[in-house]
Amino acid sequence: MALSAFSLQHKTALITGGGTGIGFGIAKAMIEAGAKIVITGRREEVLKEAKAQLGPNCSYFVFDMLDKAAMPAFIHKIETEIAPIDILINNAGIHLKKWSLETSDDEFEKILQTNVISVFSLSRECAKRMVERKNGSIIFLGSMTGIFGIDRVVAYGTSKTALTGLMNNMVTEYSRHNVRVNTIAPGWIESPMMLNAINADPERKQKIVNRIAMPGFGKPEDIGNAAVFLASEAARYITGVVLPVDGGATVNM
Repeated sequence: MALSAFSLQHKTALITGGGTGIGFGIAKAMIEAGAKIVITGRREEVLKEAKAQLGPNCSYFVFDMLDKAAMPAFIHKIETEIAPIDILINNAGIHLKKWSLETSDDEFEKILQTNVISVFSLSRECAKRMVERKNGSIIFLGSMTGIFGIDRVVAYGTSKTALTGLMNNMVTEYSRHNVRVNTIAPGWIESPMMLNAINADPERKQKIVNRIAMPGFGKPEDIGNAAVFLASEAARYITGVVLPVDGGATVNM
């Protein structure tokens, strides 16, 4: 297969939460693959700093994913001012580490609103246009918690499991229009937030280290490279897949 199949030249990607961490890693990899990207988030200073690092092929818009009523106008603005969206990366999300017995209904609902319902709303708005154009790639960012149980993440894990159901059902509707929907399930990926969290809980850190089959933690670019592949023509016949990028943690007991 020609390497050109992995190119994202002449493609435009919208990456939610693209200013930091995994989102930034995906943004960087997609630019290196030739794409034009749009990153979104709630904090302009973070987006501005990311754009300065990512260069002229990056644009940003401040947007709150919970503002579902504004999504149609938001997508229209991007497609009018930048370019039609070929690739949607649903990366933005929030986390909650709490025992299920201590998790309130409001906390549970907030996680689902951000990690599932807003993802559905944005994907639907982008898919309307992708279906019309008969081309597109939608990628969800899942989690290990959507594949196996982990204590103290009941709301987060439920939200990531729900994304698999959302993906499966979208595949049945969009595939005939050449719009593919896939999920990347990152393992433990290095970021200041992740390292701070596990270093504060040595027992949990050791459990995680023992679970990962390969040495060390993943890096944001590992997720970025997987996203480039799934969004490219090299994956033209791949849809409805949950791809763990986890150093073997899913299967290592």
